[in-house]
Amino acid sequence: MPKSANEKTDREVVLVSEDIESDVGHTTDRLEVGNVLAEMEKALNDIVSDNPRISPKTENGTVRLDDLKAVLEISLAINSTLVLDEILQVVMLKAVELLLAERGFVMLLGQDGSLQFKTAHNLNQDEISQESFKISNSIANRVAQTGRSVYTSDAQEDERYANQQSVVELNLRSIMCVPLKINNRVIGVIYLDNSSQAKLFLKSDLFLFELFAQQAAIAIHNAQLHSGLSRLKQYNEDIIAQSPVGIIVIDSDYTLITINEASLKTFQIDRTEINMADDNDQRSRLFDLIPESEQPSWRKMIEIALGGGEFREDRYFHNTGYEEKVLSVKATPTNSLPSNKSGVILVIEDVTEKVVLEKYVILSEKLVAKGEMAASIGHELNNYLTIISNNAELMQINIDRQKYDKMQRNCNQVVENIDKMKRFTDGLMDFSKLETEMVNYDIKHLIENLLFSIKSQQRFKGVNIRLSFDPDLTEISIDVGQIQQVLLNLLNNAVEAMPDVDEPRIDISCRFDHDRDTLKIDVADNGHGMSEEVRQKLFQSHFTTKKDGHGLGLANSRKIILNHKGDITVDSTENKGTTFSIVLPRDHD
Repeated sequence: MPKSANEKTDREVVLVSEDIESDVGHTTDRLEVGNVLAEMEKALNDIVSDNPRISPKTENGTVRLDDLKAVLEISLAINSTLVLDEILQVVMLKAVELLLAERGFVMLLGQDGSLQFKTAHNLNQDEISQESFKISNSIANRVAQTGRSVYTSDAQEDERYANQQSVVELNLRSIMCVPLKINNRVIGVIYLDNSSQAKLFLKSDLFLFELFAQQAAIAIHNAQLHSGLSRLKQYNEDIIAQSPVGIIVIDSDYTLITINEASLKTFQIDRTEINMADDNDQRSRLFDLIPESEQPSWRKMIEIALGGGEFREDRYFHNTGYEEKVLSVKATPTNSLPSNKSGVILVIEDVTEKVVLEKYVILSEKLVAKGEMAASIGHELNNYLTIISNNAELMQINIDRQKYDKMQRNCNQVVENIDKMKRFTDGLMDFSKLETEMVNYDIKHLIENLLFSIKSQQRFKGVNIRLSFDPDLTEISIDVGQIQQVLLNLLNNAVEAMPDVDEPRIDISCRFDHDRDTLKIDVADNGHGMSEEVRQKLFQSHFTTKKDGHGLGLANSRKIILNHKGDITVDSTENKGTTFSIVLPRDHD
């Protein structure tokens, strides 16, 4: 801490005293000695005027208290911001102001370990130009390498520095350089110097300077950490913003925390339509993006994630109001929200094109399979027809030759092969004779996939198809292809029953009866309905009310449902529409 002028702790004072003692040793004139002492006293008074910390007032602690107050004020100033450049400016200005230095420099260690100038000021608080960045580099580097402060009150007479070029050229006198350290790791240095002999630095100045540097180092380190975090935050935001996959973060109240452009594009919402204000109470919520009919499904997946689980839906069918989309949705819990709330990260990918492509691939495979099947059927039928044709020709020959005894064999061959053809064609149309492949499947997915496939067909244009699903639907054991065939047949019949209805509508609902462990599917239309007589014959083979119908669709549909140990019924009133109801057990066995 500061010492009085009577305590000869300063090197400059010691040198002056030694000169005086030498003069006294060579003269006997007391008057002359008195004059020398008077001159020394005057010089000391001048020094005290420029350097109050060596004033006698130090004895009662007044200056010490002022120094500590100054350090406190400086600490508050440099910690008032987290912007690194602003902190460096404050550190430099306050250091020069506190210690009355003519020049001051802040240097920080770069990644290569070298000191780099960050800011420089003089006593007038003017910023020093880069051309004037001339200091004792050896002193600054020594402090950075050793982590120990360097102090000299008269560099011109100090044998450690007197011969250094920078000291000589700049006529440097007092120099102080202290390290900026965090956890004993040097991050930079603060350098002060004076060229005036009247403004020398004292040992007490060094103690104060080191205390100041400790506060400055903490502030600079915090600013560097903040800057690093800001860059990391910006980096993450850029990744999220540029991601082709939709990313939405919500808290437990469904309030939007983050939403990227891909998500907005998926939901076909403009950013101006949502509010991302800092106040959570003003922010938009997830359900502001989602149609009311889909909200129960989204609520279910989010509740699973909030409960600590992970929810994934590879084929979620979303209606934007303008078009139907297929989404892959993943909901993951998070406890790292800025508000310390728990929340959910939603990763949403638009896989519509992928699903369409898959549909085309499957369709092409089916067409190839149908072509192969048709060729096989044609080959089989040709075999029967060849035998029938050959025997018919032989019959004609035998008649011409009057060999009637051989005609019986020809007739038997014709009848026998006709019977084989009938049994073969009956087998093709009888679905009950086909092997079923039972799997546990989500009926909601089946229906949504089917609708996605047929909505582009001309016959379904303008038809309002409405869906209603129980939120607790479970998978059931079905042959996916056969049940899809049944539903497709019912949808086709519904459309054909509404040829001139102003607002054609088909309602599909699925409800699960937990008491009976069965699933009920209703397919209803607002078409012309049917009479009781027609309704009674509806499931009979070859019964049809269509001009070009073959009467097999509903008959085969009923056989499929019966094979699933279920039931299919119809409720219809003329001019009031028709409802088909399918009941399927959850387990086939």
